Amino acid sequence: MSCGWGSEFPQESGGLLREGTRVTRIYEFIHSEEGNYPIAWMCQWAGVSKSGYYNWVSRPESATAIRRRELAGHIRKIFDESDGTYGYRRVAATLDWQGVPAGPDTVRSIMRELGLRAARTRRRVRTTVPAEDLDERPDLVQRDFTAEAPGMKWVGDITYIPTWVGFVYLATVLDCCTKKVVGYALAGHMRTDLVCQAIDMAVRNCRPTRGVTVFHSDRGSQYTSQQFADHLKKYGIRPSVGRTGVCWDNAWAESFNATLKNERVHRMVYPTRSKAIRDVAAWIELTYNQTRLHSGIGYRTPNQFERELLQAATPKAA
Repeated sequence: MSCGWGSEFPQESGGLLREGTRVTRIYEFIHSEEGNYPIAWMCQWAGVSKSGYYNWVSRPESATAIRRRELAGHIRKIFDESDGTYGYRRVAATLDWQGVPAGPDTVRSIMRELGLRAARTRRRVRTTVPAEDLDERPDLVQRDFTAEAPGMKWVGDITYIPTWVGFVYLATVLDCCTKKVVGYALAGHMRTDLVCQAIDMAVRNCRPTRGVTVFHSDRGSQYTSQQFADHLKKYGIRPSVGRTGVCWDNAWAESFNATLKNERVHRMVYPTRSKAIRDVAAWIELTYNQTRLHSGIGYRTPNQFERELLQAATPKAA
């Protein structure tokens, strides 16, 4: 007779966990069901001895087991607060920031035992269309998505967000130093006005340096239009574009879009465009910029890293 208990015992890809760990989990499960079924019957069904189970019950919990149990509580809380998007590296970094020592291998092992798996990236769909009259413009970034200070090098892209009534389009401006979304715009169209509005927000949030700041994009028609060129010129921003059909030339902007889709959009249903606009804006401001750890800046948040840079640049009073 089967009671469906077998599915409760932890498994890994490639087989069961180490035998000792598996037996411990069986004992834990039997203990949780004590009072619901006879102990002897459950031990016989699970293939373990009754004496072994009672020895396990009477044995004091080891320091290692207590430590792993406490870590498991911290790890599950961090994972849940990330909405199921953090892998073991970001969980380990968060524990470190919280003053809870735990190596990445230990975190990975516990997450595996708890069955915690970060959301996976889906295949990206390209949306921009190259302009027919594209001028020769240089690639001033050359796949180097780093910068020594905020406001020196920006990248951007357009992506789409599906709703029940049609697409919402998002244009972003990302700062290569802080990894922060410094500008964005959302609308039910993908005209050049959309990318111009994203630049306007970036200028307000992260002042560019005339004749120095670079904005890099792919060769979509919005970014190669005369209207957008004039808009960048107004602020003294230097335009930069990647090569046609080479997604790696704007890899970081495309990576941000994949993160947004994977960690938020694909997990939501948007009945209306206004619902999508509010939700995506909140995710950018409150999650991506404010609480999400970024591996490219030492597992800090973009806002935190920006504050640290500003504090380091501020002269200290004598």
